[in-house]
This record gives sequence, structure tokens and C-alpha cells, in this order.
Amino acid sequence: MKCKINKNASKVLKDMLSSQAGEGKMIRVIITQNHGNHGHYDVTLDTATEHDEIVKTDKDIDVLLDTREPLLDGVWIQYFYVQPEGFFITNPSTGFNEK
Repeated sequence: MKCKINKNASKVLKDMLSSQAGEGKMIRVIITQNHGNHGHYDVTLDTATEHDEIVKTDKDIDVLLDTREPLLDGVWIQYFYVQPEGFFITNPSTGFNEK
């Protein structure tokens, strides 16, 4: 499985992780709505389960992805400081770009 993170998202995710220091939490990408051929995504803090793959990113952040969810393979986590400020998570490999 693959996951990309932009520079802004890296900073925000590292801040999220540092706020939970010592609790063994990791970044997890979840699907909030599944439309069959594309999904809507979010990030949470969680611990690994038996169905997770821990994906190493080039930003030194490990991300949990549930291997049972094919829409998670190839997600791109971005963060923008323009209104509305927040995460924008897409999966370019599905051909759809949904938040």
C-alpha cells in the first residue's frame, strides 16, 4: 500500500502525534463514506490492528492503512492553510478527488 503526505500535512500530523506522546498512537486514514468507486477520507489517531499495514512515508510519518479497504491504497494527504483550512485527502489512483 502507498501513501503520500505534503509538507503542510506533515507538520500538522507531527503536531497531532506529539500531543499524544507516550500513548502509542499512529496516524490512521479512514474512509468516512464509501461510494464504491471512490471514498471520502479523514485522519485519526489510532493503534495498529491485525488488518493494518504500517506505511512508511517520505516525511518520516508512519500511517496505518486497513488492507481490507482498496480505496486506501494510494491516498494523498494534503493540508492547506487557505479557507477552509484543513486536510484534503484524495486517492488519485481511483480517478476521483474527494475530501
